[in-house]
Amino acid sequence: MADKKTVTIQQIGSPLRRPNDQRQTLVGLGLNKMNRRRTLEDTPSVRGMIRKVSHLVRVVEE
Repeated sequence: MADKKTVTIQQIGSPLRRPNDQRQTLVGLGLNKMNRRRTLEDTPSVRGMIRKVSHLVRVVEE
């Protein structure tokens, strides 16, 4: 199996006082608490979700 590209993201912003769709996007990315990190497969759909909540997350370079 070919090694798949991954992207690691960290939540840096609170979902409080944010629209419900942004909260749900964070949950879809596996984030719901501050400073939590997730490593996900780097797909166009994941990139779109990251772009939607880019003000609440950051991509971690490892």
